[in-house]
Amino acid sequence: MTDADATSPAPDPLSTASRDIAEVPAVEIISTAALHLMSAAAVNLGLAADLPDHKDLDEARSLIDSLAGLLDAAAPTLGHHHAAPLRDGLRSLQLAFREASSIPDEPGQGPGEKYTGAVYPAGSK
Repeated sequence: MTDADATSPAPDPLSTASRDIAEVPAVEIISTAALHLMSAAAVNLGLAADLPDHKDLDEARSLIDSLAGLLDAAAPTLGHHHAAPLRDGLRSLQLAFREASSIPDEPGQGPGEKYTGAVYPAGSK
């Protein structure tokens, strides 16, 4: 070890993390956040293969609302190519919530529906 090595400051981990994040496109960060929200909502709806008996509809509602708000706000940034599959996943979660709920919400009042409009099961309206 040289004197220069001993006196040079160690790299700041926060600075390194900031540089790493700066290199990631916004669409990727938004999509990753959306996927985390989707996964957590699915678990709380009892859709996880390893936790099929776990249901917490209050948590699922909050997560679905957050996901819908994120997708609504980020739609211009995401573009159709990225937003369409995320919207499909959101709709699936909204329908799963309706199925899991013993007290159905009025149309347009379900989780995330203030952003997406009312969600109906196929064949109903």
